Amino acid sequence: MPDYGHELEFGVFPTPDASRHHAVLELAQLADVVGLEHVSVQDHPYQRSFLDTWTLLSVIGARTSQVRVSTNVVSLPLRPPVVLAKSAASLDVLTGGRVELGLGAGAFWDPIVAAGGLRRTPGEAVDALVEAIGILRSFWAGEPGRFDGEHYSNKGLKPGPVPAHDIPIWIGALKPRMLGVTGRLADGWIPSMGYAPPEALPDMNARIDDAAAKAGRAPQDIRRLYNINGRFGSGSGLLEGSPKDWAEQLTDIAVGIGMSTFILATDDPATLQTFAEEVAPLTRELVAAEREGGGSSAEGRASASVPASTEPAGSTETAGAQPDSRFTPQQLAIPAHLVEVHDYLRAELDQVRDIVRQVREGHTTVGSARSAINTMTMRQNNWTLGAYCESYCRIVTGHHTNEDRAMFPHLLRADPRLEPVVTRLHAEHEVIAGLLDDLDRALVALVGDPAYGSEGQRSLDALGDALDELTESLLSHLSYEEEALHDALANHGFG
Repeated sequence: MPDYGHELEFGVFPTPDASRHHAVLELAQLADVVGLEHVSVQDHPYQRSFLDTWTLLSVIGARTSQVRVSTNVVSLPLRPPVVLAKSAASLDVLTGGRVELGLGAGAFWDPIVAAGGLRRTPGEAVDALVEAIGILRSFWAGEPGRFDGEHYSNKGLKPGPVPAHDIPIWIGALKPRMLGVTGRLADGWIPSMGYAPPEALPDMNARIDDAAAKAGRAPQDIRRLYNINGRFGSGSGLLEGSPKDWAEQLTDIAVGIGMSTFILATDDPATLQTFAEEVAPLTRELVAAEREGGGSSAEGRASASVPASTEPAGSTETAGAQPDSRFTPQQLAIPAHLVEVHDYLRAELDQVRDIVRQVREGHTTVGSARSAINTMTMRQNNWTLGAYCESYCRIVTGHHTNEDRAMFPHLLRADPRLEPVVTRLHAEHEVIAGLLDDLDRALVALVGDPAYGSEGQRSLDALGDALDELTESLLSHLSYEEEALHDALANHGFG
C-alpha cells in the first residue's frame, strides 16, 4: 500500500465540554507548548453539554501561538457556507494563518432539524457539500458571488476578508461517494479509528486515489489524517502498549497505509505530553528510517544496518560533505538521518533561546506597569517558557538515552575500534545531562519568583546563563558525533 510521502503531523482532539472549559483551554495551550501541530474540535451545535466550536477555536487561537486550529468536522447543515467561509477567514487572519477546516455532510438528522437545519437524504447531503466547497473556495479567493445552486447560493455576494493563507479543506468521509468527492475536491481526508479501523483504510484510500486520478489530481494532493484513540499500558492491541509500541504501530500505519497526521482523542494532560514528547518524535524517526531504506517492518526498524564497507571507522568525512563514493546512497542515508535529527535539536534550541529572549524583553516592559493583569501575563509567560524548556530537555534526554542503550552498543559490537569515540560521547552525554539539570533548576527558580522586580530579573539572568552553557556544549557535541560516527553509521547502521 502507498506511502504518500507527507511530513508527519500530530495533534489533539479534546472534548469541548462546557463544564470543564478551563481544562479544555489548558490542554490546548499544553499542545501548543509541547510542539503538536493541531488542536482539532468536533462540531455538534445541538449538543447541550458542548461549547460552540467556533467560539472555542477563537479563544484557543488567542491563547496559543503555533498550533493550528481546526473543525473535526463541522456540521455543514447548521453552518451556512458563506457564514462558515467568513468565520474561517476571519479566524485565519486573527491567528496569522493557523486555521484548517474539516467538513462533514451531516449525520445526526433529528437533532440537526431540532436546531433549525434541513433534513437531507444521503444524496442531497453530498450534493450540498460539493456546492459548499465551491462557495468556500470562491469566497476565500475574493471572487464576487455568482453561484445559484440547488442547496446554496452566493449570487451577488461581495466576499471578504481574504484569509491569511490557503485554508485546506478536509472531508470526513466513509462511504464511496463521499470518498470520491474527497479525491476530486479535498485537501485532506479525516476518518476516525472507531469508524474506520486500519484494516479498512487501504480500500478507502484506493477509492480516493482513483477519484483523484480521474479528476487529474495526484493522490499526494490529499493529506491522509486519522483521528485515533488509545491508552498507554502493557496491552498488545492497537495503541494499548508503551510509547514505543505506539510509535511502531503508527509507523506501520504511516508507511504501509499512507496516513500522515495523527490526532489523538484525549482530555488527559499526561497522556498528551507522552504522545507529544515520546510517541511523536520516535514515530518521525522510525518513518524517516523506513523512507530512507532502513527497513519495511518492525524487524527492519530494530536493525537498520546496511551492507558494510571495508573502510576503517573514524574518518573525518561528514554527512554534509559531497557524496562519498566509498558508500552507496542507502549507506549514506544512515548518517544523514543522524544529521536530520540533530538539525531538529538545533532548530528547537534556537526556538527556546528566542522564547527566553522574548520573555526577558517582556519582563522589563510589562514589569514597569506593575498591574495585576500584567503580573498574570508575566506568570503565564514564565509558565509557557518553562513548558517549552521542559519539553526540549525531555527530547534531548530521550535522544541521548536511545543512543546510549542501542546505537553505541551496536557500533561497539560491530567495530571495537570505536571505543575511544563512544567513551567520549558517553562522557559528553553526562555533562549535558548535568547542564539540563542546571537549566531545570533555573526554571524552577524563575517560576517561583515574582513576575517582575530584581529577584525576577536575577532569575532570568541565571536562566540565560544556564541556557548559554547548554548551547555551547550541546552544539559542540552534535558536531563531533556527526563527524566521528559518519563512516561507522554508513558501515553498520543504527543497530
